[in-house]
Amino acid sequence: QVVESGGGLVQAGESLRLSCVASGATFNTYAMAWFRQAPGKEREIVASIRWPNGDRYYADSVKGRFTISRERAKNTIHLQMNSLKPDDAAVYYCALQRIGARSYDTWGQGTQVTVSS
Repeated sequence: QVVESGGGLVQAGESLRLSCVASGATFNTYAMAWFRQAPGKEREIVASIRWPNGDRYYADSVKGRFTISRERAKNTIHLQMNSLKPDDAAVYYCALQRIGARSYDTWGQGTQVTVSS
């Protein structure tokens, strides 16, 4: 199970920090990630982090503005979002991929991020 927190309403240019806590059998985590889905758009990956070595991936649209980090001991990841734009508004989902899984197989309920211009 993964549970997100930290969404909210901000103005363009401001920052938000999302958090996601994984619980249950987390010993076989391969990666965790943040996805987002805006109304009328497909879900897209925003950032990911591999659990064994910390390798990070960012979508081009957020590079330089968003930072994904982890606290391994707490099975937690964060997404620091700076210089937010109206286009960043979406429901943000945390996801977990287990070792051996082909894709992310555990999803949170999502947290709303709204950015006013």
